[in-house]
Amino acid sequence: MRKKIKILLVGLALVGSSLAITGCSTKQRVPALPADSSTAGSQGQHQVISKLYAHLEEWHGVPHRDGGMGKQGIDCSGFTALTLRRLFDVRLPRTTSQQANSGTTISRLQLRPGDLVFFKIRMGVRHVGIYVEEQKFMHASKSRGVMLSRLDNPYWLEHYWQARRVAALSIP
Repeated sequence: MRKKIKILLVGLALVGSSLAITGCSTKQRVPALPADSSTAGSQGQHQVISKLYAHLEEWHGVPHRDGGMGKQGIDCSGFTALTLRRLFDVRLPRTTSQQANSGTTISRLQLRPGDLVFFKIRMGVRHVGIYVEEQKFMHASKSRGVMLSRLDNPYWLEHYWQARRVAALSIP
């Protein structure tokens, strides 16, 4: 009996240490695109999602820099403007406040890949990202750079402000 308990404790220690090691990674892996295109909706939406994930993988981890527009550093509105222009030839204004007045206001229930999601962080501070799918959006975070986050995360839920559709996206 003692031998079984000892083996069990050693096994639990090994599992715990492996979890601790993998949990310490600072760079998150960008999730792979789902293989089943039915989860992405129509074929056009699947192509939009695929392009967004590919772009995210290319830019993932690029640090935040106010006013930045390149791989040395980029801010949230610069990232949304650059992404939609490069991928879909959609021209957006440069600032978050200008982008927040672009296109058409939509509800969270109407979100489609490529829509903009906006947040009020604190008085006078706004943030913007691009909706990808299934409650996920890509953005340039001040603390972690370009990354993927979830709208249903308590932080983003608390600060959610609005969503806007700036174009019916298609692959050029």
